[in-house]
Amino acid sequence: MSDTHTIAVAMSGGVDSSTAAAMLAREGHKVIGLTMQLWNQRRLPGLAAGTTGGRCCSLDDVYDARRVAENLGIPYYVLNFEERFEREVVRPFLDEYLAGRTPIPCTLCNNFLKFDEFLETAAGLGAERIATGHYARITRDPAIGRYQLRRGADPAKDQTYFLFGLTQEQLSRTLFPLGEMTKPEVRELARTFELPVAEKDDSQEICFVPNGDYAAFLNAYMTEQGTPRPETHGEIITMDGLVLGRHAGVHNFTVGQRRGLGIAAGTPLYVIATDSATQRVIVGPDEELLCKRLTASKVNWLSIEVPGETVRADVKIRNKHVAAAATVAAIEGGARVEVVFDEPQRAVTPGQAAVFYQGDLVLGGGWIDSRPD
Repeated sequence: MSDTHTIAVAMSGGVDSSTAAAMLAREGHKVIGLTMQLWNQRRLPGLAAGTTGGRCCSLDDVYDARRVAENLGIPYYVLNFEERFEREVVRPFLDEYLAGRTPIPCTLCNNFLKFDEFLETAAGLGAERIATGHYARITRDPAIGRYQLRRGADPAKDQTYFLFGLTQEQLSRTLFPLGEMTKPEVRELARTFELPVAEKDDSQEICFVPNGDYAAFLNAYMTEQGTPRPETHGEIITMDGLVLGRHAGVHNFTVGQRRGLGIAAGTPLYVIATDSATQRVIVGPDEELLCKRLTASKVNWLSIEVPGETVRADVKIRNKHVAAAATVAAIEGGARVEVVFDEPQRAVTPGQAAVFYQGDLVLGGGWIDSRPD
């Protein structure tokens, strides 16, 4: 960019956001470092005692972000978004699991905080734009007058799966300085900038779920809140209705799960589906996980207008899933879609996102609500 701007950088204390801030500061922009305090990690101490590290947004991360800001000579503030984070991310996470779905809290956080509340707060501090350390790119197509989200140049780090819910307004005010870089290039640049976090490991866990144990978190959180535990125990059955055992709650299971079923069988069995209405967990052999169709709702058409006819796209159904060729049909005015894959896909999971790509362009995405077949 030739023009300079006042840019608020979401600083998580990691190498990516720190490098993004350093790049913008060295380009001559007025950079403001902001860290979002989302979750008090002193809560639920019984869970925290078992953690092995690797959680994002920890107190150590705040300390590291402050050190980087001092190193760069930029103003730095911590924003307390804990109340909204609990309302917009943690509570829906709980509700989704109890309903037998598998949610993505990081996408909810992006939609309702990092690119919503954060933008608003940044504007109040005089920042015209915000920047994050996401591996993604933004372009603009003047022919259709739309900003477009594109995959990051590093396929191993691309984070567009979590960003499908952004709006045109948010894209117009957002920068992804790392979008054209690979992770090794970012680390090398951080060393060049002599950032104190240049060798810091990446965070791997959801900030409020130590060790990735979702069921333990849900139980501890409901106890803390004094929320009566709903009766979600029930039967574990096969696809043809044979009862194999009982379980302590549908929220303990997710589609594709093999371990921890609590049943003995002669052949490996996997969770095929959970039914919150009957509290049943349906299990079967691996081939039963294959599915050729899905529907998704709350669809956001990001880089294109709602298509008037079916479109061909590569569709990702999980972050680590290799996008698969499919036909996507907009229904109900584009608010929902039906996706038909060329080849059956494994473990289509309600609550996860289906994100549609054409090459590196993110057309849009929605929340998987069923697998019709």
